[in-house]
Amino acid sequence: MELQGTVKKITEVQTFASGFQKREMVLTTEEQYPQPINIEFLQEKGDLLNPLKEGDKVKVSINIRGREWTSPQGEVKYFNSITGWKVENLESAGGFEPTQATPSATKPAEGKGVFEEDEDDLPF
Repeated sequence: MELQGTVKKITEVQTFASGFQKREMVLTTEEQYPQPINIEFLQEKGDLLNPLKEGDKVKVSINIRGREWTSPQGEVKYFNSITGWKVENLESAGGFEPTQATPSATKPAEGKGVFEEDEDDLPF
């Protein structure tokens, strides 16, 4: 899957006692209701965030992962995580241009306009 948006935040590398490393990026989606999405980059994939800065427009290839956890009381819970594995900086790649409909695709059909009606179609 892919997500596209603007980099809101990039965290420092977190290293755990086991040697496991992760780095997180918050991506704000560009849609009617923008969403801040937290994406984890594990181990050496954290280096993918080095050339980025807040405000960059990017496309991120992600995997959605889920896991099950049982508490000491026996309660089962489920957790999801979003893991990034590839980042494309859309600004350095020439930016992205909004697609535009060609003029011929927006013209009404020959004869009548979009909102015109035949005079004979009136019910009274």
